[in-house]
Amino acid sequence: MDVAAENGRVTQVDFYVQAEDKVRTAVRLAAKAYQLGRRLTVYCTDRAIAEHFDRVLWTNPAIGFVPHCHAEDRLAPATPIVIDRSGNDPQNDDVLLNLDAARPPYFSRFHRLIEIVSLDDDDRQRARDRYKFYRDRGYEIRTHDLAKAGGTR
Repeated sequence: MDVAAENGRVTQVDFYVQAEDKVRTAVRLAAKAYQLGRRLTVYCTDRAIAEHFDRVLWTNPAIGFVPHCHAEDRLAPATPIVIDRSGNDPQNDDVLLNLDAARPPYFSRFHRLIEIVSLDDDDRQRARDRYKFYRDRGYEIRTHDLAKAGGTR
């Protein structure tokens, strides 16, 4: 049994598809989560992508600051957005944003999981595999088509 089922809740899974720029979409969603007072863990084992996300988050949104740090930082427990490259011990259980090619190992302990799918064929195939994994285990999945929505809602 997964952690979510033990806690009496099931993780809500949201796929944001057709993202032209996966990192910029993640930054917009992170900023929105922060504005809504949510705590966000960004899972990404790829150092280059995690660092790119970190850099872009420092400059976006242009008129505001989104507090964030890496999971190993001593301020992580008090920081609204945490970038986690290890997947060992998440700082919160609110929202998990997956920027990794694989399924996050601890996704079921979160209230909500966000998956972003780019236009890249390899990324789309890996996302299909993750989608199937979640669906086959009974998770409710919502899909948001960014091409139709004109960007992040």
